[in-house]
Amino acid sequence: MQYTPIIETTEQIMFYDTDAAGVVHNIAYLRLIERNRTLLGSQLGLDYKEMSAQQTYAAVVRTEIDYKSPGVLGDDVVIRGWLAEVNKVRFWCEFEVNRISDQKSLVKSRQQLALVKMPEGKPVRLPGHWKNYFKDGKN
Repeated sequence: MQYTPIIETTEQIMFYDTDAAGVVHNIAYLRLIERNRTLLGSQLGLDYKEMSAQQTYAAVVRTEIDYKSPGVLGDDVVIRGWLAEVNKVRFWCEFEVNRISDQKSLVKSRQQLALVKMPEGKPVRLPGHWKNYFKDGKN
């Protein structure tokens, strides 16, 4: 049995991540998650350079995000992401963003994605080995 990898990335909150009050704005969290998700995809066998050459892309279908506590300018944060659910052509990844100094939860998020072949926009089946990341071959 194989368990889904958990990818951890770290970032420091910079001026461009914050609003005039020095609080992290919502779009900055999506940027942090995007970087983590790209590295998670590579770990799962979806190398973004190869996918681009083949014109196959992971398209975000849905994003759910809960803002738990505000991050602020200068915070060091850890972003954790993992593959949470898989079906034939869509999958869910889950993410959490925590401040490193006190492990305070700042954000919890889920994103549903689909692999799409461009320019046709046709869905592509997910790699068969992904079902092995879950205990019973299902999720």
